[in-house]
Amino acid sequence: MKLYAPWEKAFEKISTPFEHFIHAQTTTGRVLMFMTVFALILANTPLTENYEHLFHTKIGISVGSWNLSHTVHHWINDGLMTLFFFLIGLEIKREILVGELSNIKVAALPILAAIGGMVFPALIYFSLNANEIGSNGWGVPMATDIAFAISILVLLGKRISTALVTFLAALAIVDDLGAVLVIAIFYTDQIHMIPLALSGVAFLTLIAFNRFGIHTVLPYFIVGAIMWLFVLESGVHATIAGVVAAMAIPSRPKQTSLKLSKDTKKLLNEYDTYPICENHMLHENQKAILINIKDKISAVRSPAGRLEHDLHLPVALVVIPLFALANAGIAIDFNSVGAVIVEPISMGIILGLVLGKVIGIFGVSWLAIKLKIAKLPDQSSMSQVFGVALLGGIGFTMSIFIAELAFLGSPELIFQAKIGILSASLFAGLFGFLWLKYVAQGPDSLKD
Repeated sequence: MKLYAPWEKAFEKISTPFEHFIHAQTTTGRVLMFMTVFALILANTPLTENYEHLFHTKIGISVGSWNLSHTVHHWINDGLMTLFFFLIGLEIKREILVGELSNIKVAALPILAAIGGMVFPALIYFSLNANEIGSNGWGVPMATDIAFAISILVLLGKRISTALVTFLAALAIVDDLGAVLVIAIFYTDQIHMIPLALSGVAFLTLIAFNRFGIHTVLPYFIVGAIMWLFVLESGVHATIAGVVAAMAIPSRPKQTSLKLSKDTKKLLNEYDTYPICENHMLHENQKAILINIKDKISAVRSPAGRLEHDLHLPVALVVIPLFALANAGIAIDFNSVGAVIVEPISMGIILGLVLGKVIGIFGVSWLAIKLKIAKLPDQSSMSQVFGVALLGGIGFTMSIFIAELAFLGSPELIFQAKIGILSASLFAGLFGFLWLKYVAQGPDSLKD
């Protein structure tokens, strides 16, 4: 009887890239939930002063007369989060080239639903905050947190079809693209043209690397880091460099899968010609053959595919948790929470994320299906799409990120925004889960 190490069976299962993507988002969601609770505990205990001091500590880099100095909080939001945005860029590119967004007939529903899910929350928020001090925060309720939303769907198991999970993933990726555009266009106060032009030169260099067939990651990393620095100096939010750099990473492999199959069979036949040693040690030529096979397997994977796979774990376990730790810690006075929630900023975010997302995602989906512009995801029902629309109101990561930009320098307004985001996300996640588990009817029940 074969004995397994605790995780060996899980690793022996062959997963598709989409299954790996879903697993990565689920992992991110769980870690994010833990770190959010941890940050809230730190911010509401005697450790709060140490907590705030840690993230306001300045770290700088100096070379001659040039100096770059920011707080730990700033380095996380503008530096580490660039990796998160780079990963988003890779996911967007993959979806457009070979994923759900590559076929316009399949992509129509998540694209239209995502647009509705961005427009209606922004309109609801702005209607409550027009001509008010918080009017600039209209972009906050536009975003859906893909990790949290997918994590809840996965908890529902077989009650939810794979097509519905795919619909939510595609919707959230389009949503992320919309959020990136909003950040780049509307949350940039002042642009310095020379650094921006130099960042453009760096991007053209990355494109040249791609066109010349360079598949080694290091040159892209070096020039991408330089581009990030120029974007940071330009006044455009530095994380945008991550998305832009992702567009330049090659998505085509150096070697075709057919050639890999032929070459590997040939090499394995050669490998088998060598006798098996009594001590099971490999012949030197066998070692060389295995290295050759490994190189050929690597060559059949595109740099974009490799990076997306390799970055999911560090982003899920390091970048996003640090972001949550640095941004989710809110010192809550429970006696005044009721008063804060009814503030226009908090209420605009809550109604935008809960009501606006439902109207936008479900309403636009229903209309598109009725008009036969798009079709319902396989093995799902409109009742389940309503539940997914509720989950779309979980706006945690990107919403907090946009709030930090929209209300920069106004701690009181950021506090109101975060209260709204946390309240709405908790409500949307809880009611979305309960709706899908106990209320929503699947396609089979509708036929009976």
